[in-house]
Amino acid sequence: MLDAYAKVVSQADSRGEYLSASQLDALTAMVGEANKRLDAVNRITSNASTIVAEAARSLFGEQPQLIAPGGNAYTSRRMAACLRDMEIILRYVTYATIAGDASVLDDRCLNGLRETYQALGVPGTSVAVGVGKMKDAAIKIANDPAGITPGDCSSLMSEISGYFDRAATAVG
Repeated sequence: MLDAYAKVVSQADSRGEYLSASQLDALTAMVGEANKRLDAVNRITSNASTIVAEAARSLFGEQPQLIAPGGNAYTSRRMAACLRDMEIILRYVTYATIAGDASVLDDRCLNGLRETYQALGVPGTSVAVGVGKMKDAAIKIANDPAGITPGDCSSLMSEISGYFDRAATAVG
């Protein structure tokens, strides 16, 4: 896993070049936004249980067949596995957010997840809907302006949304 800084340096090094002005400007902007990034990750992390529970309630409310006898989340063991997976995806979204790079999400969470779900008979489209619901809950919490570093967070919220979208696409 490379964070945004290491990735830029690694790419320049592989080409035998100095960092360009645009690369330095992009890294400087990321440093300038660091407190917002930390605030957003802290909020998501602090509310992880609420985010997962809210998303699961909404998902199972819309798709009650998942928790009905014979459904993929029927029995407490299967429900616990479903909630665990949602929590793992959320955790890796926060890792990607703090790093400013999706590679940790891809490499350690999403690669092979669709195939695993298919092999287990887990409906990927339902998982994708659940990830979308986590996205909505997480963005609502992370984008609340009360008590965080002031400023425009639209690009950061877009970045975080992109990580959730990437996860939903990977499992769907």
